[in-house]
Amino acid sequence: MKIVKISIHQIDLTLKDTYSWSNQSYDVFDSTVILIETDSGLTGTGEICPLGPSYLPAYAEDARAGLYLLAKGLIGEDPLQLGKINQKMDALLKGHPYVKSAIDMACWDLLGKATSQPVYNLLGGRLQEKVTLFKVVSRQEPDAMAAKLREYQQQGFRQFQMKVGANASEDIDRIFAVSEMLDSGNVLAADANTGWKQHEAVRVVKAIRGVDIYIEQPCLSYEECLAVRRHSDHPFILDECMDDLRVLLRGYQDSAMDVVNLKVSRIGGLTKARQFRDLCVSLGINLTIEDSWGGEIATAALNHLAHSTPRECHFQSSAFHEYHRIKIADGGPRIENGYMIASDEPGLGVMPDMNVLGDAVAIITQ
Repeated sequence: MKIVKISIHQIDLTLKDTYSWSNQSYDVFDSTVILIETDSGLTGTGEICPLGPSYLPAYAEDARAGLYLLAKGLIGEDPLQLGKINQKMDALLKGHPYVKSAIDMACWDLLGKATSQPVYNLLGGRLQEKVTLFKVVSRQEPDAMAAKLREYQQQGFRQFQMKVGANASEDIDRIFAVSEMLDSGNVLAADANTGWKQHEAVRVVKAIRGVDIYIEQPCLSYEECLAVRRHSDHPFILDECMDDLRVLLRGYQDSAMDVVNLKVSRIGGLTKARQFRDLCVSLGINLTIEDSWGGEIATAALNHLAHSTPRECHFQSSAFHEYHRIKIADGGPRIENGYMIASDEPGLGVMPDMNVLGDAVAIITQ
């Protein structure tokens, strides 16, 4: 099998509600979808959607520029040779793992279709019949966030991530207001998305010492987060600073976290995310498995990885496509009572809606 054509599409993912965290707020995210066509007649699809230009070192326009560069070097390659594809991408473009994620995702989709298997079988098997979801409580005033948590609990969700990180004093009020609404047995995390300075984060964890809550990525650097961890009795989740295997091993040695948030695109795609996931499983580290953002395609990919993760090592995942006003593909993960279930069709199980995606912004052929 050979790659004969790669099409790059841009789509605006308009949100049902404004999405706010730390000091950022968005009503739409710029996503990129690629289609990899082969000489066998099979087509694979992938997606990359950075969370705006100032969240991680990633932005949508750069993703498309990088995909165009990579696509020119991958025409004629066998997409089923995932190791070789990743080696070729690393040779063509140093760094920029999020760019490579969409291509790697599409190649896994093709591998599943070529072998008539869902991707979760190829990633280790269906070890979970359904994947536990968390619901994001976007940053607002404390009472509004508490009301939103109550609404989500009524919908059947049991795990939640409340967005903080804008102002330490206000965030303390937010945490108390939201946690008071949490039903017994449910799980809540306060995610600062790197928004606090170290001294602010220490203030917060000391002020909420009696609250049953996880603290997620309070500060920008690993070292700052570790210092806050040592002032806190709360379970810790590290996210943005967990960007390769070396920092994962360092965190394990330092007992810096209890849970790691694995974002597929930040690592560089499903191939490298599987390596990261498998090391966490071997070390006994629990995982939130998600991505920066995306529609049905990116959500399907992370869902397949979560399905193939042992239940005892999987903490939670996110279903991004439920936050959007548009659907970019059929066959996206099904959501039921706080859980997500992937399609059992071959590959990722999604079919892009070309009427929604529209014309390609770039087409690369032989």
